[in-house]
Amino acid sequence: MSALAPAGVPGSRRARAYHVIFETESTGGRAFDVALIVAIVASVVIVMLDSVTDIRVRHGPLLRTLEWVFTVLFTVEYVLRLWSVTSPRSYALSFFGLIDFFAVVPTYLSLLLPGGQFLAVIRILRVMRVFRVLKLTQFVGEASVLGSALRASRYKISVFLVGVVTAVIVVGSLMYIVEGAPAGFTSIPIGVYWAVVTMTTVGYGDIAPITPIGQTLAAFVMILGYGIIAVPTGIVTSELTAQARAGALAARACVGCEHREEDPKAMFCRRCGTGLR
Repeated sequence: MSALAPAGVPGSRRARAYHVIFETESTGGRAFDVALIVAIVASVVIVMLDSVTDIRVRHGPLLRTLEWVFTVLFTVEYVLRLWSVTSPRSYALSFFGLIDFFAVVPTYLSLLLPGGQFLAVIRILRVMRVFRVLKLTQFVGEASVLGSALRASRYKISVFLVGVVTAVIVVGSLMYIVEGAPAGFTSIPIGVYWAVVTMTTVGYGDIAPITPIGQTLAAFVMILGYGIIAVPTGIVTSELTAQARAGALAARACVGCEHREEDPKAMFCRRCGTGLR
């Protein structure tokens, strides 16, 4: 039996609570998840408004009251989730279980650490349940493909990042030697900071070279930055293409309707029901 299966005998309060809280097939379960998502979004909006000084001065007590109301509701919901599953520990340590836990902690933390309530914006991660509520699980599958592509390209990207770090250290050191303190390059770390800002094409402008040699080096770094930005994109794109090609090759054609089934575990065609080879 799954650790996150409903606790209690079928028809019991715990089993009914599980079906409402964790499942979306029933009307009650779907309504619960929709109401939960609305409450999550509303609570995040309240936290964001509370960070605006003018709004906090005028409506601070109301915002804090609403925040505590949502926190209590989310706390009760979290306790019900633990109560309705077979293994509360397994749920508490699961991905969504940890997010649910950290979604209620910040407001209580604010009692000891002023400003801790603003960490409650992590609740926005809980709206990922919208994929399950709106039957958009295919998008979750697409996300797993992207994750697989990123994992497959991690070694290439690691080598690329080592090269970039080496380049910015060298360029930052040269700018420190060429420009020095008069231009704001008071140390090699400051030069490395300038190199990162310039190479990523951010260009804050707080530090700029003033000598011809420094300006020439800066122009070279700017041009190099455009090329560097394209490298990781190309690496991930090539992996996505490879996975798409592999998925197309793995698809099986139905002899009844010629529909290509991409799920390797499928035993029957989802279109006509013919058995797949």
